[in-house]
Amino acid sequence: MQMKARIAKAAKQTATTFLHMFPILFGVLALASLLNAAMPLHMITEALPMEGIFGPVVAALIGSVAAGHPLTSYVLGGEFQAAGIGLATVAAFLVSWVTVGIVQLPTEIFSLGKRFALFRCVFCFFSSIAIAYLMAFTLRLLST
Repeated sequence: MQMKARIAKAAKQTATTFLHMFPILFGVLALASLLNAAMPLHMITEALPMEGIFGPVVAALIGSVAAGHPLTSYVLGGEFQAAGIGLATVAAFLVSWVTVGIVQLPTEIFSLGKRFALFRCVFCFFSSIAIAYLMAFTLRLLST
């Protein structure tokens, strides 16, 4: 098979897959926009515990639902720190906010399969909590 024919076949398959995924992708983006509008920054700040051992768990739960973009996490982390929220809680929220994304789960299930998408979400959720505790522990060690 010639190279041009293979490229044309691949482009056609890509376009077909994109057209099949477009309604789901549009719905997920609309749902994510609605959730972000329904949960403004001050609501999230009030819901997050300031300190405590379960702060990162609660923050990871909230961050899993409120999916966001990695670039805005820097600003968001600074705002949370300024509001007095603990470092482990902020870290758990931001890592789960960027990696878990319950809102995008339907698209992932459609494109990657149910088993893989659910495993990835669960793994990322627990990893975000572990990363938060390890980060706070490491920074505490380094500051002494």
